[in-house]
Amino acid sequence: MLVCSCNYITDKEIKAVITEMLDEDCWQLIVPGKVYHAMGKRGRCCGCFPNVVDLIIRTTEEYHAVRKTEETKVINFMERLKQFHEEQKAALAERRQALTAARRAAG
Repeated sequence: MLVCSCNYITDKEIKAVITEMLDEDCWQLIVPGKVYHAMGKRGRCCGCFPNVVDLIIRTTEEYHAVRKTEETKVINFMERLKQFHEEQKAALAERRQALTAARRAAG
């Protein structure tokens, strides 16, 4: 499935990069910018970043499940990652609301 239409990147390509990164350090914090950098790409419109974060979460969960990583370590890490994702979504929604309000006030 095409995830990034600006760079023509598929979910399989993103998952492969994430897995390579996890092989290097399975506890590193992986964010969309790191994934794109590893691919020699950059975010353009960045509309795909929420989907990339979801892929990072799912791929990381699968990675640790296959390797039978101690569950308490995975849960703590994944909860922090999910919390970060939710905070970013909330911040984006707030920015959009503020921009909409500013446009209404100006126009």
